[in-house]
Amino acid sequence: MIFIVVKFNVKPEWSERWLDLTRSFTEDARNEPGNLWFDWSRSVENPNEFVLVEAFEDDAAEAHVTSEHFQRAMQEMSQALVETPQIISRQIEGNAWDRMGELAIA
Repeated sequence: MIFIVVKFNVKPEWSERWLDLTRSFTEDARNEPGNLWFDWSRSVENPNEFVLVEAFEDDAAEAHVTSEHFQRAMQEMSQALVETPQIISRQIEGNAWDRMGELAIA
């Protein structure tokens, strides 16, 4: 799978509207063939930082970044950003979350 984590530093005046701004993009991405997950989080230390954790089957990631909704989202989101987002994108084995062995709950 392709595992991607992106940090978005959002302008303070956009922080409360960020999830609304990205809602359509999120829904469209989740409905793409080969999408495994597409989940947003907000930093507990910086209320203007949003983190997107996403994963796609190996052959679906390219279709994601070339899709019309992806291109539209890049245009729409740019107005709300302080800086270029930080990203980690890696191909890894598997296609699902594993359980944390060090904190197993019986």
